[in-house]
Amino acid sequence: MKSTTIYKALFLVLGVIFLGYMIYGMGLDVIGANIKKMGFWFIPVIGSWLVIYVLNAFAFKAIIEDPQLPASNLSFWSVLRLTITGYVINYITPFVALGGEPYRIMLLKPALGVRKATSSVLLYSLMHMFSHVLFWLASIVLIVAFVPLSTLMLAGCGVMLVVGLVLGFWFIRVYQRGFTVSTFRLLEKMYFVNKIVKGFMAEKIDALHEIDEQIRILYAERKPRFYASLGLEFAARVVGCAEIYFTAQAVGLDMSITESLIVSSGSSLFANLIFFFPMQLGTREGGLALALQSIGMPAATGLFIGIVVRIRELVWIGIGLLLLQRTNVQSVGKETALETVSNKL
Repeated sequence: MKSTTIYKALFLVLGVIFLGYMIYGMGLDVIGANIKKMGFWFIPVIGSWLVIYVLNAFAFKAIIEDPQLPASNLSFWSVLRLTITGYVINYITPFVALGGEPYRIMLLKPALGVRKATSSVLLYSLMHMFSHVLFWLASIVLIVAFVPLSTLMLAGCGVMLVVGLVLGFWFIRVYQRGFTVSTFRLLEKMYFVNKIVKGFMAEKIDALHEIDEQIRILYAERKPRFYASLGLEFAARVVGCAEIYFTAQAVGLDMSITESLIVSSGSSLFANLIFFFPMQLGTREGGLALALQSIGMPAATGLFIGIVVRIRELVWIGIGLLLLQRTNVQSVGKETALETVSNKL
């Protein structure tokens, strides 16, 4: 309980500081002017991310729930809050997904146990990344079908296709066999950490094997939930294109939904290649400019879209920080141990 309280307090303070810094850096006048420029369209931009988080939460819930473990039947609202706050923590940490995941595990652990909590969070993170790879593969088809390509760009699409297929194959192998034990076996061979890893493996090998087994079971024995979660995550990726489409409409840019899909996937690929910047500072705008230029639209519009995206992130970081103060996870119909712990925070 003490570690959870400290963790929440640390990220709450860090989040408030980061949010204040970002607002100060952008300037209230710039934020206000761009919201005014968006007009009505700013509302669906914010609302589209509520839809995304709802889809993410349903995907996460599908993974968490296990008929053999009644305590895993958590309320949707609790999972939604945990989903949003986890992503908010990821926004404000320098390396993506190194803050929100431990937070989710700590909040789920009292209800599910550390192994089930860890495997559920790992499975959801894998599903989130796997859906991104599938989204990139789908976007390559759209790019080849709708964008005039030079020989160099066509070759680039070919390379992206091969990389995407290799990554897809790796994800399937992970779902079939797990990856925690193999990852630690690899770390054992690294000179600087091998002694620490060997000690950890000697103590936790049974837990790591159990986590890998739970990862395997989702794909091998719970396929309806596996595909439901994957489908929901993929749908969330598609809905994510809506903010680009809405922003383009606000400035009178004649962008189709297909083009917004291409711009979204192209810019996200570029941004994720340079993943270690908080909120992907600078990389998203560059990706948007390149993607817009590839479909024959002014690259300068990418800067405005990027600003709108950052303002949307500021809004949701603020919402997430409010939720962070009250986040708990409870079983449907009855209070669980995790709710009891969270209510005391």
